[in-house]
Amino acid sequence: MNISVVIPTFNRAHTIEQALESVFQQTYSALEIIVVDDASSDSTSKILHQYIGRITVITNKSNQGVSYSRNQGIEAAKGDWIAFLDSDDLWDKQKLANQKLFHDANPNLLISQCDEIWIRNGVKVNPMAKHAKQGGWIFEACIPRCIVSPSAVIIHKSVFKKIGLFDPDLPACEDYDLWLRIAPHFEIAYLDKKLMTRYGGHDDQLSKKFWGMDRFRVTAMEKHIDSPLDPHWKKTLLEELIFKCGIVAAGARKRDNHELSERYLKKQQRYQAQLKSI
Repeated sequence: MNISVVIPTFNRAHTIEQALESVFQQTYSALEIIVVDDASSDSTSKILHQYIGRITVITNKSNQGVSYSRNQGIEAAKGDWIAFLDSDDLWDKQKLANQKLFHDANPNLLISQCDEIWIRNGVKVNPMAKHAKQGGWIFEACIPRCIVSPSAVIIHKSVFKKIGLFDPDLPACEDYDLWLRIAPHFEIAYLDKKLMTRYGGHDDQLSKKFWGMDRFRVTAMEKHIDSPLDPHWKKTLLEELIFKCGIVAAGARKRDNHELSERYLKKQQRYQAQLKSI
């Protein structure tokens, strides 16, 4: 199994070294490590230069976003498999080895995720049950919220040929969108082992940069409205669209953005009518 590791980064000089070290320490070595520097303005470039010869660095001339950066890494990758690592996360040293063994034993499965440890503001926390990782045909479970983490995943490149890459037009929830496009077509396997550590709570996270994250989830779900989904899946999708459109409309109204609020209320009414017709 040839694995290309893709690490997008932007102004993460304070975490990129630890992320890289967690890849170097893997008991199963990756074919290559591709770091895409999305026009960082801190000392990220200087740090990455120290690792030339051990990593491949792609530098964007201007900031393009995490989707664009991950896509560049995927397109440049020489391996048949892609493993993503966010530059503020860490891998257990057995992460790639465990997933390699799993896929060697299950060659029909083309994507898997492991479990994870959550650290929020420097403190280990236990995720709520609704955030629990799952495996199998999990499209319906992926609709309410993102239950797949990029840093936990290993995925065969043929999956991207079928469903496409990350959507660069989404400034956030781009991973939610990708898993929602993958899940109707591919079984997502789950390894019940905490093989990566996911850090949160810091100010540069996208969830803190944008208000109304459900706007982007609505956009992702709308891509499936005209898809030939199982009727039960379609019902769940419409119910969640109705719910999230209501949330966005209320949030926009609180910000005195009545035009946006009205737009999402109209969406909500349209999806309510579609739901009744099922």
